[in-house]
Amino acid sequence: MTNLTREEINKIIAKNIALNLDSNSYVNLGVGLPTEVAYYIKPEQNIILHAENGLIGSAGDIKKGESYDPDVISSSGYPTKFKKGAAFFDSALSFGIIRGGHLSATVLGTMEVDQKGNVANYTIPGKLVVGMGGAMDLCVGARNVIIATTHTNKGRPKILKECKIPLTARNAATKIVTEKAIFEVKDNYLLLSSYNPMFTVEEIISEVEADVKVSDELSEMLTD
Repeated sequence: MTNLTREEINKIIAKNIALNLDSNSYVNLGVGLPTEVAYYIKPEQNIILHAENGLIGSAGDIKKGESYDPDVISSSGYPTKFKKGAAFFDSALSFGIIRGGHLSATVLGTMEVDQKGNVANYTIPGKLVVGMGGAMDLCVGARNVIIATTHTNKGRPKILKECKIPLTARNAATKIVTEKAIFEVKDNYLLLSSYNPMFTVEEIISEVEADVKVSDELSEMLTD
């Protein structure tokens, strides 16, 4: 059985999401793991990153040792870099961009996601949380909702037949990317379109509760 470190898991997920983003588009990166996608977007993709706290032209959160402007942060609340020509604005305009359908995609983390594309990413029963943030708007405003998540949580499936905790949005997710697989959300089932060759297809499917079909054009994910 292959064991990956958290750093390796995040890198595989972020790299494969970056590879699958549409060129010449506006993309929102959510809090946490999704922000790492910025590190793997290539200049030739011409992707403009949006942060819902009021920034177009984000270039990824600051890495340890890099200099930064403490007044410029991403939606994760961390200091972030920005490209030449970036624009800063208030939350009203930022959410106008989201609600107006101007984002090609958003990349969001989640606690649970299911085969209908339902997303539950803002609360843990019995624990105090600050709320769903911009995820509710992003799930219905972006044309594609890409879920970035570990395949399981302490051995328990995160990809379910039906979400068990309160939903952020219904029928929102269009794609799910884990360290082991890429699933396309179809009509009440998931299509396995790419897999990590470190794992067998049978193992990958056994660790989700959702109904899964395997694509006739199944491909391998990037793993390095």
